Order: sequence, then structure tokens, then C-alpha cells
Amino acid sequence: MEAILTIILIFMILGAIYSLHARDLLSALISMGIVGYGLVICFLLLKAPDLAIVQILVETITLVIMVSVVLDSTRHELKEKASIVHDGQSFINSRYVGNIFIGVLIALVLLYTYHFAIENLTPFGEHLMRMSGPYLEDPAATTGSANMVTGVVFDYRGYDTLGEATILVTAVVGVLTVLRIQGRK
Repeated sequence: MEAILTIILIFMILGAIYSLHARDLLSALISMGIVGYGLVICFLLLKAPDLAIVQILVETITLVIMVSVVLDSTRHELKEKASIVHDGQSFINSRYVGNIFIGVLIALVLLYTYHFAIENLTPFGEHLMRMSGPYLEDPAATTGSANMVTGVVFDYRGYDTLGEATILVTAVVGVLTVLRIQGRK
């Protein structure tokens, strides 16, 4: 199995390198898809089907959206300048400046969120039993199940499992909606 994983990882690395040097944006996206779907195969080989399902859904949705954006955009949009010259006068391109402003704003929000998340983590090496404590305190009496794993999954983690199923269904409906819109044109 290690040999198969090594071969898949080599293909993933080659796909990533090719995407950096590709002359066409569409071929770069497809080669990045090789990396994502290679990761799906690695998850399946490592016996993590739940991660593989999420990865394949996220990879498919991402590829569909990025390919549709690339096919919808033109080279003229990629060569847009910060200023426009009209009748000999130079004007600021508000769409270009707005895109830069929105990009910087999103980066600042993400940095703030990252800083906030790091501050609320427990110190390195400190054990935190906040969530797992009730699982270990006599699960048979609390859940009424003889099997501890079944009791935890269906009693304590029932809403979590429902949320995961909702995310998967929403992702499938989203992909079908995007593909159906493309098919009608």
C-alpha cells in the first residue's frame, strides 16, 4: 500500500508542478484537479471514507465553479488597468480599485479571525477534557446502549451526524443546480 500511496503522491506533485507552469488557465485547473482527486484516493486507501466524501464534493464544486469562471472570462478582463484614458484625460478605474479594496478587506477579516481563533486555543500540551468527559462517565447508563460507540454516535453526536448529512445533501444539490444551469444554455 505504501508503494501505491507513493505513486499517487508523485502524480499529485507532478500535477501541482504542471499547474504552476501551464500556459493555459484551463489546463492549470485540470492539473490542480489531479491533486484534489489524488487526495481522495489517498484518503480511501488510508481507510478514511468520510474525509474522501467531503474532499470529492469540495473538489468537484470548486472545479465546476473555477472552470465556469475561466470559460466565462475573457483576456480583455485580465488586462484591465488601474487607470482609463478617455479623450486625453486619465480616470481611475473604479472596478479595479474596488476589487483591490475588497481583496484587502477580505484578507484583513481573515487575519482578524485567525488571530481571534489562535487566542482562544488552549496552551500547547495542556489537555482539555471538556467534550470527552461525559462520553467516558458511564455511557451505558446515560445512553441506554450496551455499545459505547453506538451510544456516543446516536445520542451525543446525533445533531453532528444530521449536520454532516445536511452538508452533503446541500453540496450535491448545489452541483446539480450549477450543472443544470449550464445544460439549459
